[in-house]
Amino acid sequence: MRYCGKNQSQRNKKMTLLDEAVSRYHKLLATPEYRDLGWLESLQEKMSAQHLMPGGRPVCPVLRPHLITRRQYTHLAKASQTIYSAMNRLNGMLQDNASLMARMELLPAEKMLAGVDPGYPHLAVTSMLDTHVSNNSLAFVECYGNGAGVTAHADALGEIFYDCAPVKQIRKKYKMTRPQGMKRLLHGLLAAYKGSGKKKFPRIAIVEFRGPMKGPTSDYLLLAEYLRQAGYPTEIVTPEQLEYRNGMLCRGEFGIEIVYRSISAQEFLVRFDLAHPLVRAYREGAVCVVNSFRTELLQKKAIFGLLTDETVTGKFPAEERKVIRDHIPWTRLVTASKTTYKNKVVDLPEFILTHREKLVLKPNDLASDMHAYQGPETEEAAWDKAVRTALRNPYVVQERVEAGRAEFPVLQFGRMDMRPMSVDVYSHLYLGKVETCSTQVADLSSTFSTLSGMAPTFILEGGR
Repeated sequence: MRYCGKNQSQRNKKMTLLDEAVSRYHKLLATPEYRDLGWLESLQEKMSAQHLMPGGRPVCPVLRPHLITRRQYTHLAKASQTIYSAMNRLNGMLQDNASLMARMELLPAEKMLAGVDPGYPHLAVTSMLDTHVSNNSLAFVECYGNGAGVTAHADALGEIFYDCAPVKQIRKKYKMTRPQGMKRLLHGLLAAYKGSGKKKFPRIAIVEFRGPMKGPTSDYLLLAEYLRQAGYPTEIVTPEQLEYRNGMLCRGEFGIEIVYRSISAQEFLVRFDLAHPLVRAYREGAVCVVNSFRTELLQKKAIFGLLTDETVTGKFPAEERKVIRDHIPWTRLVTASKTTYKNKVVDLPEFILTHREKLVLKPNDLASDMHAYQGPETEEAAWDKAVRTALRNPYVVQERVEAGRAEFPVLQFGRMDMRPMSVDVYSHLYLGKVETCSTQVADLSSTFSTLSGMAPTFILEGGR
Protein backbone atom coordinates (compact mmCIF):
# COMPACT_ATOMS: atom_id res chain seq x y z
CA MET A 1 0.00 0.00 0.00
CA ARG A 2 1.41 3.42 -0.96
CA TYR A 3 1.45 6.46 1.30
CA CYS A 4 2.15 10.08 0.45
CA GLY A 5 2.22 13.32 2.40
CA LYS A 6 4.35 15.39 4.74
CA ASN A 7 7.11 14.15 7.02
CA GLN A 8 5.49 12.01 9.73
CA SER A 9 6.91 14.06 12.62
CA GLN A 10 5.51 17.26 11.09
CA ARG A 11 2.12 15.64 10.60
CA ASN A 12 1.97 14.43 14.21
CA LYS A 13 2.31 18.00 15.51
CA LYS A 14 -0.86 19.06 13.66
CA MET A 15 -2.73 15.78 13.89
CA THR A 16 -6.25 15.96 15.28
CA LEU A 17 -8.02 13.02 16.86
CA LEU A 18 -9.76 12.45 13.52
CA ASP A 19 -6.46 12.49 11.61
CA GLU A 20 -4.95 10.16 14.18
CA ALA A 21 -7.77 7.62 13.90
CA VAL A 22 -7.60 7.58 10.09
CA SER A 23 -3.80 7.31 10.10
CA ARG A 24 -3.92 4.43 12.59
CA TYR A 25 -6.46 2.62 10.40
CA HIS A 26 -4.31 3.02 7.29
CA LYS A 27 -1.23 1.73 9.14
CA LEU A 28 -3.22 -1.25 10.37
CA LEU A 29 -4.16 -2.21 6.80
CA ALA A 30 -0.43 -2.13 5.89
CA THR A 31 0.41 -4.86 8.43
CA PRO A 32 0.83 -8.49 7.25
CA GLU A 33 -2.37 -9.53 9.04
CA TYR A 34 -4.49 -7.34 6.75
CA ARG A 35 -2.40 -7.29 3.57
CA ASP A 36 -3.39 -10.90 2.82
CA LEU A 37 -6.99 -9.66 2.15
CA GLY A 38 -8.67 -12.57 3.92
CA TRP A 39 -10.73 -10.11 5.97
CA LEU A 40 -11.82 -8.42 2.74
CA GLU A 41 -13.14 -11.67 1.26
CA SER A 42 -15.31 -12.08 4.34
CA LEU A 43 -16.49 -8.47 4.03
CA GLN A 44 -17.46 -8.92 0.39
CA GLU A 45 -19.34 -12.16 1.14
CA LYS A 46 -21.43 -10.29 3.69
CA MET A 47 -21.99 -7.41 1.26
CA SER A 48 -23.16 -9.84 -1.40
CA ALA A 49 -25.61 -11.46 1.04
CA GLN A 50 -27.04 -8.01 1.82
CA HIS A 51 -27.63 -7.02 -1.82
CA LEU A 52 -24.66 -4.64 -1.68
CA MET A 53 -22.85 -5.98 -4.75
CA PRO A 54 -25.37 -5.53 -7.59
CA GLY A 55 -23.95 -6.91 -10.82
CA GLY A 56 -20.84 -7.99 -8.91
CA ARG A 57 -19.76 -4.37 -8.29
CA PRO A 58 -19.68 -3.31 -4.64
CA VAL A 59 -21.83 -0.37 -3.58
CA CYS A 60 -18.86 0.66 -1.43
CA PRO A 61 -15.56 1.04 -3.39
CA VAL A 62 -13.38 1.90 -0.36
CA LEU A 63 -11.91 -0.18 2.45
CA ARG A 64 -12.47 2.09 5.41
CA PRO A 65 -15.40 4.05 6.84
CA HIS A 66 -15.62 7.80 6.54
CA LEU A 67 -15.29 9.36 9.99
CA ILE A 68 -16.78 12.63 11.19
CA THR A 69 -16.55 14.05 14.69
CA ARG A 70 -19.52 14.43 17.00
CA ARG A 71 -19.03 18.21 16.79
CA GLN A 72 -19.22 18.09 12.98
CA TYR A 73 -22.32 15.90 13.09
CA THR A 74 -24.09 18.16 15.59
CA HIS A 75 -23.27 21.22 13.47
CA LEU A 76 -24.49 19.43 10.32
CA ALA A 77 -27.73 18.31 11.98
CA LYS A 78 -28.60 21.73 13.41
CA ALA A 79 -27.90 23.59 10.16
CA SER A 80 -29.78 20.98 8.07
CA GLN A 81 -32.87 21.22 10.25
CA THR A 82 -32.85 25.00 10.02
CA ILE A 83 -32.59 24.85 6.22
CA TYR A 84 -35.47 22.37 6.10
CA SER A 85 -37.54 24.74 8.26
CA ALA A 86 -36.82 27.56 5.79
CA MET A 87 -37.81 25.34 2.87
CA ASN A 88 -41.03 24.40 4.62
CA ARG A 89 -41.76 28.10 5.18
CA LEU A 90 -41.01 28.81 1.53
CA ASN A 91 -43.42 26.05 0.47
CA GLY A 92 -46.27 27.93 2.15
CA MET A 93 -45.36 31.04 0.18
CA LEU A 94 -45.14 29.12 -3.09
CA GLN A 95 -48.61 27.63 -2.66
CA ASP A 96 -50.07 31.14 -2.27
CA ASN A 97 -47.97 33.07 -4.80
CA ALA A 98 -48.18 32.14 -8.50
CA SER A 99 -45.37 34.49 -9.57
CA LEU A 100 -43.05 33.01 -6.98
CA MET A 101 -44.04 29.47 -8.02
CA ALA A 102 -43.20 30.38 -11.62
CA ARG A 103 -39.58 30.88 -10.56
CA MET A 104 -39.36 27.17 -9.72
CA GLU A 105 -39.71 26.23 -13.42
CA LEU A 106 -42.19 23.40 -12.84
CA LEU A 107 -43.93 21.66 -15.71
CA PRO A 108 -47.69 22.45 -15.75
CA ALA A 109 -48.53 18.93 -14.57
CA GLU A 110 -45.84 19.13 -11.85
CA LYS A 111 -47.38 22.40 -10.67
CA MET A 112 -50.82 20.82 -10.50
CA LEU A 113 -49.51 17.85 -8.51
CA ALA A 114 -47.56 20.16 -6.18
CA GLY A 115 -50.84 21.92 -5.41
CA VAL A 116 -52.57 18.74 -4.23
CA ASP A 117 -52.73 18.48 -0.43
CA PRO A 118 -51.03 15.16 0.45
CA GLY A 119 -53.06 14.84 3.66
CA TYR A 120 -50.15 15.48 6.01
CA PRO A 121 -48.32 18.72 6.82
CA HIS A 122 -44.73 17.71 6.02
CA LEU A 123 -43.06 19.03 2.88
CA ALA A 124 -40.92 15.89 2.90
CA VAL A 125 -41.15 12.80 5.05
CA THR A 126 -37.65 11.77 4.02
CA SER A 127 -35.06 14.01 2.37
CA MET A 128 -31.31 14.51 2.09
CA LEU A 129 -29.07 17.55 1.87
CA ASP A 130 -25.88 17.12 -0.15
CA THR A 131 -23.21 18.77 1.97
CA HIS A 132 -19.59 19.68 1.39
CA VAL A 133 -17.91 19.39 4.79
CA SER A 134 -14.45 20.77 5.48
CA ASN A 135 -13.18 20.95 9.05
CA ASN A 136 -15.78 23.11 10.83
CA SER A 137 -17.34 24.60 7.68
CA LEU A 138 -20.14 23.15 5.57
CA ALA A 139 -22.10 24.12 2.48
CA PHE A 140 -25.38 22.67 1.21
CA VAL A 141 -25.27 22.38 -2.57
CA GLU A 142 -28.33 20.26 -3.45
CA CYS A 143 -31.41 18.68 -1.89
CA TYR A 144 -32.93 15.27 -2.61
CA GLY A 145 -36.42 14.10 -1.78
CA ASN A 146 -35.75 10.38 -2.13
CA GLY A 147 -33.52 9.12 0.64
CA ALA A 148 -34.95 5.72 1.56
CA GLY A 149 -32.78 3.69 -0.80
CA VAL A 150 -29.64 5.46 0.39
CA THR A 151 -30.71 4.90 4.01
CA ALA A 152 -31.12 1.18 3.34
CA HIS A 153 -27.66 0.88 1.81
CA ALA A 154 -26.06 3.08 4.48
CA ASP A 155 -27.49 1.07 7.39
CA ALA A 156 -26.48 -2.26 5.84
CA LEU A 157 -22.96 -1.03 5.02
CA GLY A 158 -22.55 0.43 8.50
CA GLU A 159 -23.53 -2.83 10.15
CA ILE A 160 -21.11 -4.88 8.06
CA PHE A 161 -18.14 -2.52 8.43
CA TYR A 162 -18.70 -1.89 12.14
CA ASP A 163 -17.93 -5.53 12.89
CA CYS A 164 -15.25 -6.17 10.24
CA ALA A 165 -11.79 -7.04 11.57
CA PRO A 166 -9.86 -3.76 11.09
CA VAL A 167 -12.72 -1.57 12.39
CA LYS A 168 -13.13 -3.80 15.45
CA GLN A 169 -9.41 -3.40 16.08
CA ILE A 170 -9.59 0.40 15.76
CA ARG A 171 -12.64 0.53 18.07
CA LYS A 172 -10.46 -0.74 20.88
CA LYS A 173 -8.67 2.63 20.72
CA TYR A 174 -11.49 4.97 19.62
CA LYS A 175 -15.15 5.21 20.48
CA MET A 176 -17.35 5.28 17.38
CA THR A 177 -21.11 5.50 16.86
CA ARG A 178 -22.87 3.96 13.87
CA PRO A 179 -25.78 6.21 12.76
CA GLN A 180 -28.89 4.28 11.71
CA GLY A 181 -31.89 5.57 9.81
CA MET A 182 -34.24 2.73 8.88
CA LYS A 183 -36.16 2.83 12.16
CA ARG A 184 -36.69 6.59 11.77
CA LEU A 185 -37.73 6.12 8.15
CA LEU A 186 -40.43 3.65 9.18
CA HIS A 187 -41.57 6.05 11.91
CA GLY A 188 -41.85 8.79 9.26
CA LEU A 189 -43.91 6.60 6.92
CA LEU A 190 -46.35 5.72 9.70
CA ALA A 191 -46.55 9.31 10.99
CA ALA A 192 -47.47 10.57 7.51
CA TYR A 193 -50.04 7.79 7.16
CA LYS A 194 -51.67 8.57 10.50
CA GLY A 195 -51.44 12.32 9.82
CA SER A 196 -53.51 11.83 6.68
CA GLY A 197 -56.34 10.42 8.81
CA LYS A 198 -55.89 6.75 7.90
CA LYS A 199 -56.44 4.08 10.56
CA LYS A 200 -56.24 0.75 8.77
CA PHE A 201 -53.08 -1.33 9.30
CA PRO A 202 -51.07 -0.27 6.23
CA ARG A 203 -49.77 -2.33 3.36
CA ILE A 204 -46.87 -0.66 1.61
CA ALA A 205 -45.86 -0.49 -2.06
CA ILE A 206 -42.41 0.73 -3.12
CA VAL A 207 -42.98 2.13 -6.61
CA GLU A 208 -39.94 2.22 -8.88
CA PHE A 209 -39.16 2.20 -12.58
CA ARG A 210 -37.46 -0.95 -13.84
CA GLY A 211 -35.57 -1.67 -17.04
CA PRO A 212 -36.61 -4.51 -19.36
CA MET A 213 -35.89 -7.96 -17.87
CA LYS A 214 -34.58 -6.37 -14.66
CA GLY A 215 -35.63 -7.05 -11.09
CA PRO A 216 -35.95 -4.62 -8.18
CA THR A 217 -32.89 -2.56 -7.29
CA SER A 218 -30.77 -3.68 -4.36
CA ASP A 219 -31.61 -0.72 -2.12
CA TYR A 220 -35.36 -1.33 -2.38
CA LEU A 221 -34.90 -5.06 -1.81
CA LEU A 222 -33.26 -4.12 1.51
CA LEU A 223 -35.99 -1.62 2.32
CA ALA A 224 -38.77 -4.11 1.56
CA GLU A 225 -37.09 -6.77 3.71
CA TYR A 226 -36.85 -4.33 6.62
CA LEU A 227 -40.50 -3.27 6.36
CA ARG A 228 -41.69 -6.88 6.17
CA GLN A 229 -39.60 -7.85 9.20
CA ALA A 230 -41.19 -4.93 11.05
CA GLY A 231 -44.59 -6.52 10.32
CA TYR A 232 -45.81 -4.44 7.37
CA PRO A 233 -46.75 -6.31 4.15
CA THR A 234 -44.61 -4.72 1.44
CA GLU A 235 -44.28 -5.21 -2.33
CA ILE A 236 -41.96 -3.60 -4.87
CA VAL A 237 -44.03 -2.62 -7.91
CA THR A 238 -43.75 -0.65 -11.14
CA PRO A 239 -46.25 2.04 -12.20
CA GLU A 240 -47.48 -0.23 -15.00
CA GLN A 241 -48.65 -2.80 -12.43
CA LEU A 242 -50.91 -0.41 -10.51
CA GLU A 243 -54.69 -0.35 -10.74
CA TYR A 244 -57.25 1.88 -9.05
CA ARG A 245 -60.60 0.19 -8.49
CA ASN A 246 -63.39 0.59 -5.95
CA GLY A 247 -61.50 3.37 -4.20
CA MET A 248 -58.40 1.21 -3.61
CA LEU A 249 -54.97 1.35 -5.24
CA CYS A 250 -53.85 -2.22 -5.98
CA ARG A 251 -51.26 -4.41 -7.60
CA GLY A 252 -53.35 -7.46 -8.45
CA GLU A 253 -54.93 -8.62 -5.18
CA PHE A 254 -52.47 -6.63 -3.06
CA GLY A 255 -54.26 -3.54 -1.74
CA ILE A 256 -52.07 -0.53 -0.98
CA GLU A 257 -52.40 2.05 1.79
CA ILE A 258 -48.91 3.63 1.60
CA VAL A 259 -46.89 4.26 -1.54
CA TYR A 260 -43.20 4.96 -1.17
CA ARG A 261 -42.52 6.94 -4.36
CA SER A 262 -38.97 6.44 -5.62
CA ILE A 263 -39.56 8.10 -9.01
CA SER A 264 -39.51 11.81 -9.72
CA ALA A 265 -42.62 13.55 -11.04
CA GLN A 266 -40.79 14.53 -14.21
CA GLU A 267 -39.72 10.94 -14.93
CA PHE A 268 -43.28 9.80 -14.22
CA LEU A 269 -44.90 12.43 -16.44
CA VAL A 270 -42.67 11.55 -19.39
CA ARG A 271 -44.30 8.11 -19.42
CA PHE A 272 -47.79 8.65 -17.99
CA ASP A 273 -50.53 11.26 -17.86
CA LEU A 274 -52.64 12.53 -14.97
CA ALA A 275 -55.19 9.75 -15.46
CA HIS A 276 -52.72 7.16 -14.14
CA PRO A 277 -54.11 5.07 -11.22
CA LEU A 278 -51.46 6.41 -8.82
CA VAL A 279 -52.37 10.04 -9.56
CA ARG A 280 -56.09 9.37 -9.33
CA ALA A 281 -55.74 7.61 -5.97
CA TYR A 282 -53.45 10.39 -4.72
CA ARG A 283 -55.77 13.22 -5.77
CA GLU A 284 -58.77 11.48 -4.17
CA GLY A 285 -56.92 10.85 -0.91
CA ALA A 286 -57.26 7.07 -1.27
CA VAL A 287 -53.57 6.41 -0.68
CA CYS A 288 -50.82 8.04 1.38
CA VAL A 289 -47.92 8.88 -0.95
CA VAL A 290 -44.47 9.33 0.59
CA ASN A 291 -42.88 11.49 -0.48
CA SER A 292 -45.81 13.46 -1.84
CA PHE A 293 -45.61 15.10 -5.24
CA ARG A 294 -45.25 18.39 -3.36
CA THR A 295 -41.76 17.26 -2.35
CA GLU A 296 -40.65 17.92 -5.94
CA LEU A 297 -40.18 21.53 -4.84
CA LEU A 298 -37.20 20.45 -2.72
CA GLN A 299 -35.55 18.75 -5.69
CA LYS A 300 -35.64 21.76 -7.98
CA LYS A 301 -32.32 23.55 -7.59
CA ALA A 302 -34.19 26.82 -8.14
CA ILE A 303 -35.34 26.54 -4.52
CA PHE A 304 -31.80 27.54 -3.51
CA GLY A 305 -32.18 30.57 -5.77
CA LEU A 306 -35.23 31.66 -3.79
CA LEU A 307 -33.60 30.91 -0.44
CA THR A 308 -30.54 33.04 -1.29
CA ASP A 309 -32.69 35.92 -2.55
CA GLU A 310 -33.16 38.43 0.27
CA THR A 311 -36.22 39.90 -1.43
CA VAL A 312 -37.92 36.53 -0.86
CA THR A 313 -36.57 35.56 2.57
CA GLY A 314 -36.16 39.00 4.11
CA LYS A 315 -38.92 38.36 6.67
CA PHE A 316 -37.80 34.84 7.60
CA PRO A 317 -36.64 34.32 11.21
CA ALA A 318 -33.14 35.67 11.88
CA GLU A 319 -31.73 32.19 12.58
CA GLU A 320 -32.93 30.83 9.23
CA ARG A 321 -31.55 33.81 7.32
CA LYS A 322 -28.17 33.44 9.06
CA VAL A 323 -27.90 29.72 8.28
CA ILE A 324 -28.87 30.39 4.65
CA ARG A 325 -26.15 33.08 4.37
CA ASP A 326 -23.55 30.90 6.06
CA HIS A 327 -24.26 27.56 4.41
CA ILE A 328 -26.02 27.91 1.04
CA PRO A 329 -23.91 29.20 -1.86
CA TRP A 330 -25.41 32.04 -3.91
CA THR A 331 -27.75 30.52 -6.52
CA ARG A 332 -29.98 31.92 -9.27
CA LEU A 333 -32.23 30.53 -11.97
CA VAL A 334 -30.52 31.39 -15.26
CA THR A 335 -32.56 34.01 -17.12
CA ALA A 336 -31.83 37.05 -19.26
CA SER A 337 -32.38 39.45 -16.36
CA LYS A 338 -30.74 41.49 -13.66
CA THR A 339 -30.26 40.18 -10.13
CA THR A 340 -28.21 40.85 -7.02
CA TYR A 341 -24.84 39.42 -6.03
CA LYS A 342 -23.43 40.50 -2.66
CA ASN A 343 -25.87 43.42 -2.55
CA LYS A 344 -24.86 44.65 -6.01
CA VAL A 345 -27.15 44.65 -9.05
CA VAL A 346 -25.64 42.63 -11.92
CA ASP A 347 -26.68 41.56 -15.39
CA LEU A 348 -26.98 37.81 -14.83
CA PRO A 349 -25.80 36.41 -18.21
CA GLU A 350 -22.88 38.84 -18.30
CA PHE A 351 -21.97 38.00 -14.70
CA ILE A 352 -21.95 34.27 -15.48
CA LEU A 353 -19.77 34.77 -18.54
CA THR A 354 -17.18 36.88 -16.74
CA HIS A 355 -16.96 34.89 -13.49
CA ARG A 356 -16.55 31.38 -14.89
CA GLU A 357 -13.80 30.41 -12.43
CA LYS A 358 -16.06 30.58 -9.40
CA LEU A 359 -19.36 29.29 -10.80
CA VAL A 360 -21.11 26.07 -11.78
CA LEU A 361 -24.12 25.61 -14.08
CA LYS A 362 -26.57 22.86 -13.12
CA PRO A 363 -29.84 21.57 -14.62
CA ASN A 364 -32.75 22.67 -12.45
CA ASP A 365 -34.24 19.18 -12.31
CA LEU A 366 -32.46 16.20 -10.74
CA ALA A 367 -33.94 13.85 -13.32
CA SER A 368 -32.67 15.91 -16.25
CA ASP A 369 -30.28 14.35 -18.76
CA MET A 370 -28.70 17.77 -19.35
CA HIS A 371 -25.06 18.27 -18.31
CA ALA A 372 -23.67 20.25 -15.40
CA TYR A 373 -20.69 22.53 -16.13
CA GLN A 374 -17.95 23.27 -13.62
CA GLY A 375 -16.59 26.72 -14.52
CA PRO A 376 -12.92 26.17 -13.60
CA GLU A 377 -12.88 22.90 -15.56
CA THR A 378 -14.57 24.32 -18.69
CA GLU A 379 -12.79 26.12 -21.51
CA GLU A 380 -13.98 29.68 -22.18
CA ALA A 381 -15.58 28.84 -25.54
CA ALA A 382 -17.36 25.81 -24.06
CA TRP A 383 -18.53 27.97 -21.15
CA ASP A 384 -20.03 30.52 -23.55
CA LYS A 385 -21.93 27.69 -25.23
CA ALA A 386 -23.03 26.32 -21.83
CA VAL A 387 -24.45 29.73 -20.87
CA ARG A 388 -26.47 29.82 -24.09
CA THR A 389 -27.77 26.32 -23.30
CA ALA A 390 -28.68 27.44 -19.76
CA LEU A 391 -30.64 30.42 -21.10
CA ARG A 392 -32.74 28.12 -23.30
CA ASN A 393 -33.35 25.40 -20.69
CA PRO A 394 -34.14 25.34 -16.95
CA TYR A 395 -30.71 25.78 -15.34
CA VAL A 396 -29.34 27.38 -12.21
CA VAL A 397 -26.00 29.05 -11.69
CA GLN A 398 -24.39 28.51 -8.30
CA GLU A 399 -21.27 29.75 -6.60
CA ARG A 400 -18.87 26.82 -6.70
CA VAL A 401 -17.94 25.08 -3.45
CA GLU A 402 -15.11 22.58 -3.31
CA ALA A 403 -16.13 19.13 -2.15
CA GLY A 404 -14.28 17.59 0.76
CA ARG A 405 -11.26 15.45 -0.08
CA ALA A 406 -9.59 12.53 1.68
CA GLU A 407 -7.41 9.54 0.94
CA PHE A 408 -9.06 6.13 1.10
CA PRO A 409 -7.66 2.62 0.72
CA VAL A 410 -9.16 0.81 -2.28
CA LEU A 411 -8.76 -2.59 -3.91
CA GLN A 412 -7.56 -2.41 -7.51
CA PHE A 413 -6.29 -5.33 -9.58
CA GLY A 414 -5.87 -7.54 -6.53
CA ARG A 415 -3.87 -5.10 -4.38
CA MET A 416 -4.59 -2.33 -1.91
CA ASP A 417 -3.72 1.20 -2.89
CA MET A 418 -4.42 4.72 -1.59
CA ARG A 419 -6.56 7.02 -3.72
CA PRO A 420 -7.59 10.68 -3.31
CA MET A 421 -11.39 10.80 -3.22
CA SER A 422 -13.96 13.57 -3.25
CA VAL A 423 -16.27 13.30 -0.25
CA ASP A 424 -19.91 14.43 -0.06
CA VAL A 425 -21.76 13.99 3.23
CA TYR A 426 -25.56 13.65 3.09
CA SER A 427 -27.64 14.61 6.10
CA HIS A 428 -30.79 12.47 6.22
CA LEU A 429 -33.93 14.21 7.50
CA TYR A 430 -37.10 12.44 8.58
CA LEU A 431 -40.03 14.79 9.17
CA GLY A 432 -37.48 17.62 9.23
CA LYS A 433 -35.19 16.07 11.85
CA VAL A 434 -31.70 14.75 11.11
CA GLU A 435 -31.38 11.19 12.36
CA THR A 436 -28.42 9.88 10.38
CA CYS A 437 -26.00 10.70 7.59
CA SER A 438 -24.25 8.94 4.72
CA THR A 439 -21.21 9.56 2.53
CA GLN A 440 -20.61 9.43 -1.22
CA VAL A 441 -17.05 9.15 -2.52
CA ALA A 442 -15.55 9.38 -6.02
CA ASP A 443 -12.01 8.81 -7.28
CA LEU A 444 -10.17 12.02 -8.15
CA SER A 445 -7.11 10.37 -9.69
CA SER A 446 -8.77 9.34 -12.97
CA THR A 447 -11.60 10.73 -15.09
CA PHE A 448 -12.62 7.22 -16.14
CA SER A 449 -12.41 5.52 -12.75
CA THR A 450 -15.27 3.27 -11.62
CA LEU A 451 -14.30 3.87 -7.99
CA SER A 452 -17.36 5.78 -6.88
CA GLY A 453 -20.14 4.93 -4.48
CA MET A 454 -20.93 4.96 -0.78
CA ALA A 455 -18.67 4.77 2.24
CA PRO A 456 -20.04 3.73 5.63
CA THR A 457 -20.16 6.72 7.96
CA PHE A 458 -19.25 6.57 11.65
CA ILE A 459 -19.20 9.34 14.25
CA LEU A 460 -15.90 9.54 16.09
CA GLU A 461 -16.75 10.25 19.70
CA GLY A 462 -13.21 10.19 21.19
CA GLY A 463 -10.29 8.05 22.25
CA ARG A 464 -10.47 5.34 24.89
